Amino acid sequence: MESNSASQAYPIGGLSQTEALARLKAEGPNELPRSGRRNLLRIAVGVLAEPMFALLLGAGAIYLLIGEVVDALVLLAFATLSTSIAIVQETRSERVLEALRDLSSPRALVVRDGRRVRVPGREVVRGDLMILEEGDRVAADGALVAAQDLSVDESLLTGEAVPVRKRAGPADAAMRPGGDDLPLVFSGTLVVRGRGAALVTATGGNSEMGRIGVSLEKLEVEPPRLRQETRRIVRIFAAFAFAVCLAAVLLYGWLRGSWLQAMLGGIALGMSMLPEEFPLVLAVFMVMGAWRISKARVLTRRAAAIESLGAATVLCTDKTGTLTENRMTVSVVRTPAASWRPGEQAEESVAALLEGAFFASEREAVDPMERAVHRTASALNERLEGQRAQQTLVRQYGLRPELLAVTHVWQLEDGAEMGVYAKGAPEAIAELCGLDDAANAWVRSQTDALAHDGARVLGVANAAHADKPLPETPHGFSWRFLGLIGFVDPIRANVPDAVRECRRAGIRVIMLTGDYPATAAAIARETGIETSGVLSGAEVAAMDDAEFARRIATTNVFARIMPEQKLRIVSALKARGDVVAMTGDGVNDAPALKAAHIGIAMGGRGTDVAREASSIVLLDDDFASIVHTIRLGRRIYDNLRKAMGYIIAVHVPIAGLALIPFVLGIPSILLPVHIAFLEMVIDPACSIVFESEPEERDIMQRPPRSPSAPLISRSLAAWGLLQGVLLFAAVFVTLLLGRSWRMPDTELRALAFSAMVFVNLGAILANGSLSGSLVDTIRRASATFWVLLGGVTAALAIALLWPPARALFRFGPLHLDDMSSVAAIALVTLGLIVALRTRIPGLRA
Repeated sequence: MESNSASQAYPIGGLSQTEALARLKAEGPNELPRSGRRNLLRIAVGVLAEPMFALLLGAGAIYLLIGEVVDALVLLAFATLSTSIAIVQETRSERVLEALRDLSSPRALVVRDGRRVRVPGREVVRGDLMILEEGDRVAADGALVAAQDLSVDESLLTGEAVPVRKRAGPADAAMRPGGDDLPLVFSGTLVVRGRGAALVTATGGNSEMGRIGVSLEKLEVEPPRLRQETRRIVRIFAAFAFAVCLAAVLLYGWLRGSWLQAMLGGIALGMSMLPEEFPLVLAVFMVMGAWRISKARVLTRRAAAIESLGAATVLCTDKTGTLTENRMTVSVVRTPAASWRPGEQAEESVAALLEGAFFASEREAVDPMERAVHRTASALNERLEGQRAQQTLVRQYGLRPELLAVTHVWQLEDGAEMGVYAKGAPEAIAELCGLDDAANAWVRSQTDALAHDGARVLGVANAAHADKPLPETPHGFSWRFLGLIGFVDPIRANVPDAVRECRRAGIRVIMLTGDYPATAAAIARETGIETSGVLSGAEVAAMDDAEFARRIATTNVFARIMPEQKLRIVSALKARGDVVAMTGDGVNDAPALKAAHIGIAMGGRGTDVAREASSIVLLDDDFASIVHTIRLGRRIYDNLRKAMGYIIAVHVPIAGLALIPFVLGIPSILLPVHIAFLEMVIDPACSIVFESEPEERDIMQRPPRSPSAPLISRSLAAWGLLQGVLLFAAVFVTLLLGRSWRMPDTELRALAFSAMVFVNLGAILANGSLSGSLVDTIRRASATFWVLLGGVTAALAIALLWPPARALFRFGPLHLDDMSSVAAIALVTLGLIVALRTRIPGLRA
């Protein structure tokens, strides 16, 4: 191994086991921060904070006090059911996310008491001597004290797909990941070639990866706008409902003298006026949305983010593993005599070049470019593996600062002359071969052209050597230049279509990458990302905020970007008023993921830190799933507005029926059990119906809605109130008919409640679409609606016909002519709503 003075000063024996245990106890385990995790108790407390549950529990407690145990149990059952729905979904999301974690931390090879031992990664401590072998995951940050041909994949920290060389030498605390020949290794990175030894300098939260995780603690997560707006609406409605209920209770108690009945009537009125359906329907929509996209292998950690994604105006995406497949492939082979691409007929010079690259690679390749060489060369010549099995690797010459090339010397079993093969930087191979000026010019021009297309380029050479002592350096061989190989990290096949669909939907796509500007520009051209140029990280760092705000308005490609610059980009976009979605898989993406309105992490190869910081996780890392989720988010918002219009409408007749007894001096028509029946059967069920409505045809041709646009606009509120007046008029007419028929109070209650149920169903049907005739509306109705209609009708029939249920609801018997009148009134009301809905401007989002 190469060594330096640091290695000589460091004790070969490493730490003692006793000292290591003491440091582990003092400094804590080598683990990344895991904050913000929601346990069952935290989820349950959040769900139970909704006012509706307090009202149900309050009504149940009063019924228990007056001895109505059955009524109390029914209300408590409703409360339990609604809380369970929300709790189960939230805990399921957290459980699936935990399953994504690598629960067994990667083991590390360290020196303890002079012996090499394998220990769990969490037990590595500062001061350990960490042995690194090809294929190892680095367990902690460290300074290299020895290195031999060492290359490390640092893409999780830098975003750059190509491994970087490492060498032992003096370390500087200011050194950051990325770039060749640094003497530092970092936690979470992967050794793809060679071996080395490093003195652990930082673990856990003090490591480079850990510092990014700790910085997430300082970022405040912005609550989803939809949830903020919903809570504001609920607070306004709740304050108004409380004032009305308090006045009604005081008047009823003072005028009638029955304070207990006044309290029950007040609770019924409060339940009728409090818009607890808003958060409930929002929860149902988000749960159903999460379930739908889960079938596309997308996990929603924060369900409300689905809707926010539908409002996104900017999608910031990492390149490596997001737009690309995160694997190297051979894109082109160029020799002085030929140019070849995979799938074409290969000339002899091309086959010789690939054979040379094959024998210059490791047997069990970890380096992504060597894997690509193995695949391509073996596909072209199936006998290569067999030929290599008959040879012996005599010597390897590793990468050195003065010669950025790898050389392998192979000996045939029969003792014939040795074959020597080298691959490395094109300029290094050219210098090794002693090319003349014309040949050097060809190498430079071809290398520049391939780099402009986003390719990583290696040169290849071979030599023959007689059976005699090998030279000390590769310069001692007589080399023959074979040519160049271009490697690319291929674009995912569905990315260009996904980018085009984002553009049609008015969503700006911005690429943030750690790769070089030429590579970034080539990827942008291939994916269809529009750009007026590429900004590098160095240029971003040199700009003040005003200049940066001006440039970010037109720049869609950022290259050689550092983690803190990604965060600056996201923050600048938010300052412009954009709704920002950010995709990523590395630790370097985590701060930007958390700062964005919607963080989208890659679950397949994403880090724990990135997944913790995100609100959505793509389990299969499929970029097209983002577009699917955007489409779903827009559909959710459309259907949610329809549901909200219905909720406003339905509260008018419910509140009216609750208030009529106070005005007319008749017994209460709606008791808490009736309100609970309506809330727990009609409203959640109708939410499912609205959620299942198909998307509008132009959903991905519209521009994103304005971030400041309210969920409930003035036109939507007016439409809801107008519908509510029609619904109340229908129920009130039914009530007047019943009184004119001199129905007993129990039958009158049953008649009014039946009318309430059926006009509700009609309103659900009418609000499912905002265009079309009555016939079209009925024909377009989803299967879910007809299931709802059948289920609610059956439940109402049980309440009207089964004596125990009829007693619970205080209903009297109804007859066929009574129900025919109710059905006719409901059908007329439906026709009026359908006729009026196209006359209200601004209903469509």
